[in-house]
Amino acid sequence: MTSHYQIIIIGGGTGGIMTAAQLLKQKTSQSIAIIEPADTHFYQPAWTLVGAGTYDFKKTAKPMSRVIPKGAVWIKDKVIGFDANHNKVITNNSGAFSYDYLVVAPGLVNDYSLVPGLGDAIDQGVVCSIYTNPKNTWEVIKNFKGGTALFTQPATPIKCGGAPQKIMYLAESYWAKSPVKSKTDIVFAIAGTVIFGTKEIADTLMKVVDHKDINLRFYHKLVAVDEENKIAWYELTKEVKAGGCVVKTGKKNLQSIDESFQYNYKDVQVTVKDGRYGIHYDMLHTAPPSVAPEFVRASNLVNEAGWLDVNHHSLQHNKFSNIFGLGDVAALPTAKTGAAIRKQVPVLVDNLAKLIKQNKLGDLSYNGYSSCPLVTDYGKMVLAEFDYSGKFTPDPKLKQLLIWDSSKEHWRLWMLKKYMLPYLYWNKMMKGKIV
Repeated sequence: MTSHYQIIIIGGGTGGIMTAAQLLKQKTSQSIAIIEPADTHFYQPAWTLVGAGTYDFKKTAKPMSRVIPKGAVWIKDKVIGFDANHNKVITNNSGAFSYDYLVVAPGLVNDYSLVPGLGDAIDQGVVCSIYTNPKNTWEVIKNFKGGTALFTQPATPIKCGGAPQKIMYLAESYWAKSPVKSKTDIVFAIAGTVIFGTKEIADTLMKVVDHKDINLRFYHKLVAVDEENKIAWYELTKEVKAGGCVVKTGKKNLQSIDESFQYNYKDVQVTVKDGRYGIHYDMLHTAPPSVAPEFVRASNLVNEAGWLDVNHHSLQHNKFSNIFGLGDVAALPTAKTGAAIRKQVPVLVDNLAKLIKQNKLGDLSYNGYSSCPLVTDYGKMVLAEFDYSGKFTPDPKLKQLLIWDSSKEHWRLWMLKKYMLPYLYWNKMMKGKIV
């Protein structure tokens, strides 16, 4: 016999726990189950600081049993499929569960097949990632003796798109305290066209790049990693302008660097082969390429790009009215961050509660808010806050912290990142309080 719950939530991450806690706090339902296979819940926003040696990894973890809200049933299992037409979720070990309403929030998974060679190289030797092993990242940064320090990221959506450059700024600060910096070229290679999508933030970050003497390489799509020869291979995502070049050659160079590809050019070793550009590295930091979990991608709940197909404002599924989704798995045109989830959950909970009680959606609407706390140095941070339009939308509450312009570096923003946000996360957000 299939077990039944009024509400099933898939995922014990930020979105799933916050949603369950708020639904229970509002007494929306007494029949809520969370399906989550992991034993540990991590506060991943602090992993950048762990990777820079300024935060204790142990403090980012709590047993899942301690964060599952009282009143919710924890089904410690892995979802392997949906039968949305019959309101069922299929698990690996426990069989099928039926629901009246479903919330899908399983987050992302890594798909190393999208960047051949990276899966074997990551967290081995000099290839590291704060996304997968921040403690190892700190070891790589500490042990780096100089050469080309390459920071990069795949062209797929990733958690907190700013994180790959945050750890770069902190690594530079660490190396600057020793002779290592004078023997190092730092390169940041990305598929994008600008360092950050919000102009006010980008203006500040370009000043940071200048101060730290970092080479930016745009239109560089990471396609493979050759760990044996320490080469990261890229395809260029646009044509080089006539008479221009991306890198200088060893011969007498009559061409000029195409500055749409390069900012603050460094003559690091690059191999050009079959139209690809291979940057040789002495250390490499990247984010793993990310996709929706297989059970989501294989279902009839996704859009053409393979992400959960929900309304951008109500978070209700576009095909199944009793299904909602949020967080990293959702097809929302905004950054995939915990800050976005913090604003999504109250909207989803209001709409779901009204749907249960009144058979209609509520009045709350998600405007695409997300934020990226961009740590630029030990003790300094910029806070990028934006909505679907990409417009800079700083929280007025920051003035209570005597922060008048969060697009500029500030030590109080660092204090917010390192001390206040973890406290709010564990003691407010995980408890169902709206912050």
